[in-house]
Amino acid sequence: MTTGTGTDTDTNTGTGWAPPTETERLLYEATARDDGDAVLDALSRSRLYVLVARLHADTPGYTAPLPSGPDPATGRTHVPVLTPGMLPPWHPDWVFRRTTLAELAKSWPDNKWWLAVNPGTPYAATVKARPAHRRAWLRADTKSGGPRHNRLITHSGGPLHGPVAHGLALGAHLAVNNGIVWNQLGAAYLDYETDIARLHHPWHVGNRAAYRQTLDSLMATRLIGRTHEFVLRTRLGLVGRLKRAPSQREWSDGVTAALNRRGASEDESAEAGESLLRVVRYENRFRADGILAPDGRIDTLAAFDHGRAVNVVRLALGARYCDPYEAEQAVLRIGELARRAYGSWEEFSLGYALTRLIYFDTDDDSEVRYQESLTHHRVLTQDPTSPYRNIPWS
Repeated sequence: MTTGTGTDTDTNTGTGWAPPTETERLLYEATARDDGDAVLDALSRSRLYVLVARLHADTPGYTAPLPSGPDPATGRTHVPVLTPGMLPPWHPDWVFRRTTLAELAKSWPDNKWWLAVNPGTPYAATVKARPAHRRAWLRADTKSGGPRHNRLITHSGGPLHGPVAHGLALGAHLAVNNGIVWNQLGAAYLDYETDIARLHHPWHVGNRAAYRQTLDSLMATRLIGRTHEFVLRTRLGLVGRLKRAPSQREWSDGVTAALNRRGASEDESAEAGESLLRVVRYENRFRADGILAPDGRIDTLAAFDHGRAVNVVRLALGARYCDPYEAEQAVLRIGELARRAYGSWEEFSLGYALTRLIYFDTDDDSEVRYQESLTHHRVLTQDPTSPYRNIPWS
C-alpha cells in the first residue's frame, strides 16, 4: 500500500507552500535536482488534468483539443496540465478532463510543443515532447504501471480536522480504492465526463433532482438491502433479550420466527437464510484475519450507504449538479447520521467492508474484493496518517 499524505512541510519552496500531495512533493524534489527521469516517473504515476470549457465538454460528439499557448519567457508553445493536488477551486463553467502521461504521448499534436506541468507554481515542470521524448514517457509509464489505485492520499490544503473532514472521511474506502484524494470538495472527483457517467451508472442520476432523490435514499440507508439489515437487527434484538450473543442456531431460529410472524414468502426466507450465512462467513474471516474481536459482531450495514453517499456528493459536485456549499452541508449531515449508527471508526469501517462483500459475494472476483476490503480497512485503521487515526469519531 502506498501512502501519499502531502503533509511534509520540510519540503517547501521558500515561499511557505507545502506540497498538496505526494505527487507535487516528488515533482518539486525531482526538478530541484534536475532529474528528468524522476520527473517522468512522478508524472507517470499520477493522473493529469486538462482544463476544458464546460460548454465544450457538454457538446455531444465534440472533443476539445489540448489547450496550448506561448510561454512568455521562451516563446515556446506549451500544453498546460495539472496534477491532482493543483486543481483550482470549483467553478461552474470550467471543468477538467483526466489524462495520463501515456495517453498524452500517444496523441501529442505537435513535435515542437512542450508539456508544462503546473505552470506558474512551485511544483512546475517543463518537459520536452519530441518523438524520442514521448517514447521515454511511454517507457516511464510501463515501468511504473501508471496511476495507481488502492492508495491513501491526503491533500494538505483540504479539511484535516473537524466536522467536514469527519464527513469526508466516511467516503475514504472508495477514495482509497480509486487512488484519489479523500478530503476534497473541489473541481473534480475523477473528471467531469467520468463523474457524470458514474452518476448515470449505477445510480441512474442525470440531473439535480435525481441526485437529490438518490442522496436522500442513501442518507436514509434505504439502499443497503432490507433483508441483510433485518438479519443483523434480529441478532441484535436477541443479544438484548438473552444478555449474550446467540448461537448461530438461535439466531437462525429467531430470523425464521420473525419472518413467519409477518407472513414472509419462501423466497424471502431463503434470501434471509443466505444473508445470515454470508454474515457468519465473513465475520469469521474477519476474526481469523484479526480485524474483528473474537466476541465482536457487526450490528448494522448503514456504513455502506453513508460512505457511498459522500462519494455521490463528490460526484455530483464534479458533475455540476450541486455547488460547494450544498456539497459541504450534505457531507455534514451524512457525518451526523453515521455517528448515530456507529461508535467508532473501526465499527464504521467493518460495517462498510462487510456490506461490500455481501453485495458482491456471488461474482468471480469475490476473493479479490475480500483482499481489497481487508487492505482498505487496515490502511484506514492502522496507517498513522489516516483520518481514522487523526479525527475523533465523536
